[in-house]
Amino acid sequence: MICNPYEVIIQGLTKSGREFRPSDWAERLSGILSTFGMDQKLSYAPYVRPMVMENIRCVAIDKQLEKVDPRVYSFLMSFAKDNDLRVVDCRQLLDEHYPNQFLG
Repeated sequence: MICNPYEVIIQGLTKSGREFRPSDWAERLSGILSTFGMDQKLSYAPYVRPMVMENIRCVAIDKQLEKVDPRVYSFLMSFAKDNDLRVVDCRQLLDEHYPNQFLG
């Protein structure tokens, strides 16, 4: 498991189980908030990152983003809703996969 208990995950699966397209959607969505450093290297925003979980492309969103920038958080949640994507709390996933390991 590569998500953190303080993250919400937008999975690249619709609620009916279809894989979301295009295949690079997670990188594109995360790239909206990214910056290029002096070395011209792409840096994702500290609160949003693309990831792959169980062979499904996802976007991990730090829950603090809702307080830091509510408009961006709302945009990301609206994107998931508009595209019928599954949104899951990583803590719930961790509890399901690793019961009793992440108490508190």
